Amino acid sequence: MDIRRIRNFSIIAHIDHGKSTLADRMLLSCGAITQREFRNQILDDMDLEREMGITIKANRCTLNYDYAGSKEENKKFEDGVYVLNLLDTPGHVDFHYEVSRALAACEGVLLLVDAAQGIEAQTLANAYKAIEAGLEIIPVINKVDLPSARPEDIALELEQILDLPAENAIFASAKTGIGIDDVLQAIVERIPSPVGDGDAPLKALIYDAKADVHRGVVCHLRIIDGVIRKGDKVRLMAAGRTYQVNDLGVFTPKITSRPQLSSGEVGYFFAGIKTVHDVNIGDTVTVESRPCDSPLPGYQSPQQMVFCDFYPGPGTTSPDLRVAMEELWLNDSSFNFSPVSSAALGTGFRCGFLGLLHMKIIQERLERESEIDVVQTAPTVGFEVVMKDNIVRIIESPAELPEAGEIEEIREPYVQAEIVVPSKFIGNVMKLSEDRRGIYKRTDYLSTERVVLIYEFPLAEVIYDYFDRLKSVTSGYATMDYEMIGFRQDDLIKLNILVNGTPVDALGVIVHRSRAEPRGRKLIQRLRKEIERHLFDVPIQAAIGNRVIARETIKALRKDVTAKCYGGDVTRKRKLLEKQKEGKKRMKQVANVSIPQSAFMAVLDTSD
Repeated sequence: MDIRRIRNFSIIAHIDHGKSTLADRMLLSCGAITQREFRNQILDDMDLEREMGITIKANRCTLNYDYAGSKEENKKFEDGVYVLNLLDTPGHVDFHYEVSRALAACEGVLLLVDAAQGIEAQTLANAYKAIEAGLEIIPVINKVDLPSARPEDIALELEQILDLPAENAIFASAKTGIGIDDVLQAIVERIPSPVGDGDAPLKALIYDAKADVHRGVVCHLRIIDGVIRKGDKVRLMAAGRTYQVNDLGVFTPKITSRPQLSSGEVGYFFAGIKTVHDVNIGDTVTVESRPCDSPLPGYQSPQQMVFCDFYPGPGTTSPDLRVAMEELWLNDSSFNFSPVSSAALGTGFRCGFLGLLHMKIIQERLERESEIDVVQTAPTVGFEVVMKDNIVRIIESPAELPEAGEIEEIREPYVQAEIVVPSKFIGNVMKLSEDRRGIYKRTDYLSTERVVLIYEFPLAEVIYDYFDRLKSVTSGYATMDYEMIGFRQDDLIKLNILVNGTPVDALGVIVHRSRAEPRGRKLIQRLRKEIERHLFDVPIQAAIGNRVIARETIKALRKDVTAKCYGGDVTRKRKLLEKQKEGKKRMKQVANVSIPQSAFMAVLDTSD
């Protein structure tokens, strides 16, 4: 394949601005699918993606586009078939790692903006990622068929904020097909072809992978230099292992075998790789007999921001859970896990995620794809603890926090948030942000009616329900993006929860001292509603160290043991009541309190 006829590009945008719909329309226009096969979200192959209406995994497809230049100045591009390698990316902030991996395999992007909603938080975040990567950006104003569309205004906003000339923006409607030919033509004319040497030793980047039940691990790769052929013995340079390629090809979007892939192309290969740990996302593939000089830089490891524990539920064993998590980790290496044990829940895994939605998606995929039951504890964020001897420890759970006498200071993670909001809601957003310990930095104006508020927040104040509250106080118009900026010291303490006199590590939280008492009272009031009544009184206490700051009691279920005494001396009833009282004392000494899953999740609720 002539490398000059290859274009590798991604579609980036804010969530719900029409990325998947545009990808569907491009597949139809290029003949990759027929009108009969056409359906919404055709590249989203997970049931979960279709149910939630969002893209979770970046998907890819190779399109053949028959280009015919319409302008004299574009005759430098020869008419004929061009190969367009499309990577459709997620829009939600929790999946920014998928976006960064897709951008590393491209030379250009389509920056999609809703013609009615305009520039949103993730629009800016993804555009800045593309600019940092040095990619060619083609602005596409989508949904111009809507009655409320204002494409000219949006194009001017893009020019003002991102310095993208308004006249270069393409007006389109992925739903109706308006402007799709202009988009395809712009891809050929504006996005540069890949740079690579087809005669050099093979150097290819593994940008994704997935476990196949029958054929082992399928590796998705972008060829930088050289050629890979069926039968080649290839080496994964980071893993240090050699395999023989038994199949390779491209996605059209179905798997389509090819005898070889050359420099600039995007495709897949099978090589009988059986275990998920033999593949690292970002690894370099080369031919064993003629290796390249040095590996590619790969990817920077994603930074997990939210942590919680997964334990096997009813009918699931710990080994079953480990196997399922290893297979899922191969397909989504942006989460990690390590063994952990609990006296109440047994052996499980401490997991790290990019955000709360990411955590929810991982749990759903474990239960659906591997058919296992998972018990999940309440999520928390990671903290830095400086010990008295100046050693800095990272803790991912309140249970790991050392004794107060050993700690010099506790640092919590901070993020910088960009909140895009109509100007009439500025007051509401500022009040909400101050309530969550936000630090105001500045205000940038997108237009006379829309602004970007820049705040710095403790991550713990953002990840739980801040976004939901933000939508509530702005009538659903605000959008937000955030990035990690480091750790800062503050007056933080551990709030312990005791159930029936026993501390429950999974219910403990690290909070700011000024909020410990009201948070503790609200938490145990919720736990009282979640934990069922037992045959004895169950006290629930919130404590800081040895000091109890709040208490609630779940009253015992009482059996009427005197029902059969319908007459006679009162001492008969008193004797039965005393016997019941002694029995409850013995029961309380040996009994365990059953804590349901909903009680662990009650820790999340910070609303009044």
